[in-house]
Amino acid sequence: IASRFGIPMLLAFILLGMLCGSDGLLKIEFSDYVVAERVCSIALIFIMFYGGFGTRWKAARPVAAQSILLSSVGVVATCALTGIFCHFMLGMPLLEGLLIGAVLSCTDAASVFSVLRSRRLSLKYSTDSMLEVESGSNDPWAYMLTSVILSLMKGDASPQDVIWLVFSQVVFGVLVGAALALGTGWFLRHFRFGADGFSAAFMIAVAVLSYALPSLIGGNGYLSAYIVGIVLGNQQLPDKKSLVHFFDGLTSLMQMLIFFILGLLAFPSQLPAVLLPSVLIALF
Repeated sequence: IASRFGIPMLLAFILLGMLCGSDGLLKIEFSDYVVAERVCSIALIFIMFYGGFGTRWKAARPVAAQSILLSSVGVVATCALTGIFCHFMLGMPLLEGLLIGAVLSCTDAASVFSVLRSRRLSLKYSTDSMLEVESGSNDPWAYMLTSVILSLMKGDASPQDVIWLVFSQVVFGVLVGAALALGTGWFLRHFRFGADGFSAAFMIAVAVLSYALPSLIGGNGYLSAYIVGIVLGNQQLPDKKSLVHFFDGLTSLMQMLIFFILGLLAFPSQLPAVLLPSVLIALF
């Protein structure tokens, strides 16, 4: 229905969630942010993993440097500019404005992957590959900015803590992701499963592990999952075609789930109170 009327699928599911929520027609009461965060975290593991799995490194390599600049310097600059705008134009406290900037500074990987691949856009100058790599690698920077700003608001952030957070998130995420990807690739080339379908179950375990391992030691799990996806997706693996079809369907369901939950968490009755500043920030 969404595609027939030209409505972006993920926008349709946000609207559906709002329609079903406590302010909508079905009056489903849902305001549990802890549950929402856990469900969305699990869903994002597979979205990030498959985002990497479907990235053609041959096309992405020429624009990798630009993508990393956009996902790091670009995110920090967007956060700073948005925070300054909120402080001076909307009268917010500076740290509160910077927090809004940090949350808004990274593009949503699920939306970017969905739009670029469902529309099959062939953009000039490898722009589609640049956007995909940027979208898959900008979450650690937005996560770090959000954590640092929240710590500053609570008054318990030291320069050493900030430096360690940046180091551990990026370095541990990259190292664990690369090591796990190389080990998984070697395993799949040298061993065969005893029954059809086990390769999909095995790859689900790898995706979850790629998030869990770096998270245990302070690394960024999403960056690790994205790197594991890129490395494995650009290797010749057995049953690769069936894996693509499986993860294509799984990530589509996960994207629908995330945006439906976000719709449930939104309260349309509260939107008029924040409509003007929201629109001004969006326009800026």
